[in-house]
Amino acid sequence: MNEFLNFLPYFLLLFVRLTSFFVVAPLFSMRGVPNQFKIGLAFFITLIVSSTMPMDELIQLDFTYILLILKEFIIGIALGFVAAMILYTVQIAGSFIDFQMGFAIANVVDPQTGTQVPIIGQFKYMLALLFLLTTDGHHLMINGVMQSVKLLPVGTLQWTTNMGSVSQFIVLLFIEVFIIALQIAIPIVGALLLVDVALGFMAKTVPQLNIFVIGFPLKIFLGFVLLLLTMPVFFYLLSNLFEKLLTSMSELVKLLGGP
Repeated sequence: MNEFLNFLPYFLLLFVRLTSFFVVAPLFSMRGVPNQFKIGLAFFITLIVSSTMPMDELIQLDFTYILLILKEFIIGIALGFVAAMILYTVQIAGSFIDFQMGFAIANVVDPQTGTQVPIIGQFKYMLALLFLLTTDGHHLMINGVMQSVKLLPVGTLQWTTNMGSVSQFIVLLFIEVFIIALQIAIPIVGALLLVDVALGFMAKTVPQLNIFVIGFPLKIFLGFVLLLLTMPVFFYLLSNLFEKLLTSMSELVKLLGGP
């Protein structure tokens, strides 16, 4: 009984870190995933990890325990937020493509967040999630959280976090997200921009031609053809994006106080 009571505080802290990660992380945080599944998955992973990684010292149930819960919650949310932000790169790229194809007005409801998102962006995001499952990216994300347990032990309040470095990391990550989104969208956006230039020349040379009637369906048709042709490039960039996701999680753990 005493061993169980000594083990319980450590178990609950690790459970808070994993649960907060699953609430925000891509794929796990989707509304289609039941909350019971998220809590159950976090519970069983916590049970496995806590039984294989012994405690360094006993954790007391006092006032500092509330601070420890807050620390674990922040770590889990931060790791999940970084993973989700990098994967939302695909939706940003899709919004660029939608604007050029003429789909900027037409949006669909994202079942994960409940907000309106661009059509092509949501299509590419679904492909990214399927590719994430195919390449076992969800296992790698869970492995990244497990690495955080080793680098940021549960039950200690010793933080060497430099908030300036963390904020700089988030800003640089935002910049890299937009650069990668531009790399994903530039083949289609550039080609459609050339179509706009060609339609402009046609409007000048043949004024009787109604460019708006011809241009809109032409850009949609060419946009879908280019989407099909650039699929290999898209999945290649996705593989680089997943590598960036894992490295960003490890870098964030180091900035939060890991060795």
